[in-house]
Amino acid sequence: MRSDVIHTLLVANRGEIACRIFRTCRDLGITTVAVYSDADADALHVREADLAVRLPGAAPADTYLRGDLVVAAARAAGADAVHPGYGFLSENAAFAAAVQDAGLVWVGPPVKAIELMASKTRAKELMAGAGVPLLAPVDPATAGPDDLPLLLKAAAGGGGRGMRIVRELGSLPRELLAAAAEAASAFGDGEVFAEPYVERGRHVEVQVMADAHDTVWALGTRDCSLQRRHQKVIEEAPAPGLDEALRTRLHEAAVAAARAVGYRGAGTVEFLVSAEGRPYFLEMNTRLQVEHPVTEAVFGLDLVALQLRVAEGEPLPSPEPPQPSGHAVEARLYAEDPARDWQPQTGALLTLEVPEGPGLRLDTGYTGGDTIGVHYDPMIAKVIAHAPTRTEAVRLLARALERARVHGPVTNRDLLVRSLRHPDFAAARLDTGFYDRHLADLTAPGAGDPATAALAATLAEAVRGPEAVRGAEAVRGAEAVRPTRPGGPAPARFGAWRNVPSQPQRKRYRSEPDGTEHEVAYRTPRTGVPEPYETPGTRVLAVTPDRVTLEVDGVTRHFAITTHADRVHVDAADASYTFTALPRFTDPATHTAPGSLLAPMPGTVVRLAEGLAAGVTVEAGQPLIWLEAMKMEHRILAPASGTLTALHAAPGHQVEVGALLAVVQEDPAATPVPVPVPEETA
Repeated sequence: MRSDVIHTLLVANRGEIACRIFRTCRDLGITTVAVYSDADADALHVREADLAVRLPGAAPADTYLRGDLVVAAARAAGADAVHPGYGFLSENAAFAAAVQDAGLVWVGPPVKAIELMASKTRAKELMAGAGVPLLAPVDPATAGPDDLPLLLKAAAGGGGRGMRIVRELGSLPRELLAAAAEAASAFGDGEVFAEPYVERGRHVEVQVMADAHDTVWALGTRDCSLQRRHQKVIEEAPAPGLDEALRTRLHEAAVAAARAVGYRGAGTVEFLVSAEGRPYFLEMNTRLQVEHPVTEAVFGLDLVALQLRVAEGEPLPSPEPPQPSGHAVEARLYAEDPARDWQPQTGALLTLEVPEGPGLRLDTGYTGGDTIGVHYDPMIAKVIAHAPTRTEAVRLLARALERARVHGPVTNRDLLVRSLRHPDFAAARLDTGFYDRHLADLTAPGAGDPATAALAATLAEAVRGPEAVRGAEAVRGAEAVRPTRPGGPAPARFGAWRNVPSQPQRKRYRSEPDGTEHEVAYRTPRTGVPEPYETPGTRVLAVTPDRVTLEVDGVTRHFAITTHADRVHVDAADASYTFTALPRFTDPATHTAPGSLLAPMPGTVVRLAEGLAAGVTVEAGQPLIWLEAMKMEHRILAPASGTLTALHAAPGHQVEVGALLAVVQEDPAATPVPVPVPEETA
């Protein structure tokens, strides 16, 4: 038996990617080992693994980024190989070397390849020698007006950290300092470089797979242009709208890049393609990418299985890759609020149900009942659709997302559906500025009918309440309107509402997250079946505590109702709604003092504006406090011009959502003296 055959694999990662790798391991008969932080003790990847090893602590720096602890965990569990997944230690050459020094198989590229590509500046020098097209670097010290706009980037790391767009020379020095500070904080390396910023460029990448027998596959292209904060949101394969000459050039450049560093395993070569169709090398990611499923769908491959095969020393199945078929699109479902500066959200994920069917795939690290915490990336799941054409794949994915039931924290689900159906996306008019231009429209109130959804929630609650027990028992037998079976009884139906003199009941709801309030009036006659009051054109066809069927202006509509404490989730065929049930009367004690700055999410206070203290004057909109949550920094702004009368935040403090951070007493007549403001690092 060969010594490098993998029998037990530890995945040095968490969440969705760990679960995805375990799935392939099960298919191949490989025993799986998870590592987990205290915050992930009951996470899905831990539940799905055959074995699991605790990494004490919660913060990534104490757990998933501790290579020594991960290697010790592999030894303790009897693993003979380590797969890094993506993120965390996946592109850490020292960790790869430590794994191999421990006598374990490293399911990744050679250490030397990781080292060569770890610095974007060194990688660009190497790529220039290999003939890969590049953007000419710009020396910030000699940059002039003709060099603008400039893009500043961290030489190490990724994910948009340390990245700045500079459009004015006067702001270049402070942007350089801010980018370097963020890069040093995020990656331990403050090196920053500058290059021309390509307006309306596309992010196009090539998946490569290489073995130790001189075979390198270029597995087509992916477009990842739809990004927020330089992080991808929607990806697809193949990249649409590229002519054959450009595709060939990208494939050849990607293979040349892989050969230049003696690459093995799965990797991605990323390019920026200008509006004129000129490609420029960005970087090579020496790991599996988040968006790898779209390539798997189009080529009919399991990239993780190929990674394991190559790590065992086997050659790729053939000298040439298989032929692609169809089109695939992936959407990243995040716990975040796009309408509020993409603020990450936390809390219990009460329900996660995505439709199953031909061409659909769900990769996730969560199930309903899990908790989305503050320590890690807010991605809940990836939903992938594959179909013969791009139009069909996009339509299938949008409908699957629309029909999904996702209850708990606010998500970007509606943004994803609207993005996929946007005319520019449908026409493949793609570039990295898509959300800069369209975010306001994509997050504006939709064309749904929250008032009718609130009515459905009210009717469901009415049959659930004690005042309607007798009627509810009768109603439960007719759970919904169903087609009549041949020879069977007619479906149960309820008549139209009637204006009767009995006093109506009223229920108030607040839509989440926009805060719109709805008041619903209904009455419950002797039949026990609640009826809408003052709602012309609406008939009740069926009511149970979890399902309501209404006829609205002649159209039958179904609503699924789920209640958790004071939250009510209503899922309809074309939209989903979340309501908070409101008391009949408002409690004055719940009001917050004017000028209060509350934490919008749980997180850590990372810094304050320079000189910030009680008694200083501040200006409306001025950043005062920076919170870090879910790998991002968020600014807390002064709500008005005036005096800071209280300051409860300090660097290092852990705060819960709604915690009082500071109070600003408004003074419209005062001339504010701004506190010096450090540059934003989010």
